[in-house]
Order: sequence, then C-alpha cells, then structure tokens
Amino acid sequence: MNIKLHTPKSLKNGSGMASLKQFLLSLFATTVSIALTFGTAAIIDYNKKQKEKREIVMMVVYDMYNSLEAVKESDSRILESIQRQIKFAEDTSKVKIMDLALMGRIIPNAEFTETTERIFSSSIETINTVGNVLFTENVAEFYRIRKDYRKIVCDSVQHAIYTDLPFRTIRGTINFDYSYYALISGEILASMQKLFDQSKQMMDVTDEEIEAYRKEREKIEKSSSTDGDANEKKFDEVLRLVHQFDSVQRKLE
Repeated sequence: MNIKLHTPKSLKNGSGMASLKQFLLSLFATTVSIALTFGTAAIIDYNKKQKEKREIVMMVVYDMYNSLEAVKESDSRILESIQRQIKFAEDTSKVKIMDLALMGRIIPNAEFTETTERIFSSSIETINTVGNVLFTENVAEFYRIRKDYRKIVCDSVQHAIYTDLPFRTIRGTINFDYSYYALISGEILASMQKLFDQSKQMMDVTDEEIEAYRKEREKIEKSSSTDGDANEKKFDEVLRLVHQFDSVQRKLE
C-alpha cells in the first residue's frame, strides 16, 4: 500500500521558512537597534563624565601650580633678604637709608585665590566626579600646608616687621632672623612641590597640558577684560550724552 503524505502548500513553497527567517532578522535588527541606542547613550554619558572629571582635575592642578609659584616667589624674597643682610654686615658704612627701605618692600607675601579650594573642598559631588581618593587626599593636604605657609611664614614675618620695625636701623635689619623663616619656607615649599608632582602623576597631567590650560585661562580673562573696557566706554558715552541732554534742557528753560 502506498501512503501519500500531504505536504502543506505553504511549506512546499518555502513561504513558512521565509516568514521565520524574516521574523528572526527583524528580531535581530530590533535587538541590535536597542543595544546601539542604549550603548551609545552609555558611551555619551561616560565621555561626558570623563570630560567633567578632566576639567575639575585641570582646574585643581592649575590652582596648585599657581599656589606653588606664589610660594616660590615668596621664598626667593626671603633668600634675597638674607643676601642683603650679609652684604650689609660685610660693610655697614656702605648701607644707605634707601637700602633699609628696600628691605621693607621685599618681605615674603604669597597671595592665593581660594575659590577653587572652596569648590573642591565643599562639594562632595566634585570629589565623586574625580573618583580618586588618593588625589583628593593629596589636594586637601596641599591646601592645608598652603594655609600654614601663609600663617607661619608670611603673616608671621609681616607681624614681626610691623610690630618691631627692625628696618629702621642697620643693626635691626642685620639682626632680623630671616634664616629661621628661610628654613620653614624651604621645608613647606618642598612638601608642596612633592604633593603637586604626585597629584600630576596620579591624574596623568603633563606640564604641557598645564601650560596650554594657563594660556586658555589668560585668553578668557583677557577677553573678559576687553569686554569690561568696552562696557566702561559705553557707560562713559551714555553719561556724556546725559550731561549733554541736561545742558540742552537748561538752555531751553
């Protein structure tokens, strides 16, 4: 007996297989589309966070750089003062009043901008964005030492000078204990330099990047200054017109 099996026409023509293939391709395409959409969003979000992190790091490292430069300048003033004291002591007969007056103008004075420190120290979100505990600790220690430098060196020297007035006489100028402050200044400067170098290394910041950042900041500040000058000129022009108008009104009266 010959039994004939009936094959559905749809399968015989292959349309069922084609539909399944079409479905699988559609599913694959949808899956890929979803993956690309969410994957792209994740990449964009990651890149955004990395950019924000880098901007914060550069802002902080640049502030550390400026602070270090200020301390270096202050330290050089102390050393210059000691050199002058030695020169005065070698021959007091050659010391002039102007020489003593100059000693009062080269006292150590380190000016720091504390805006970046406040932003970095007070915002937990900023610290979380950086995401490096060791870097955060280094920066916090740097700022602590920076405060010590101003208090122990700059403020202390200025208080002693303005209170005791040592530079009124040759003997007072020679005896002023700048060597004590030189030791403290040198020690703090070395500590700040070490923390700065470590912080750069941790966040992979180069000297070239700092220089480029400095130039960019200067360009922005210069632009702001130009805008300020333009606004001031505009204000002066408006003021001139107001005075002119008042003058015309008085004549009409």
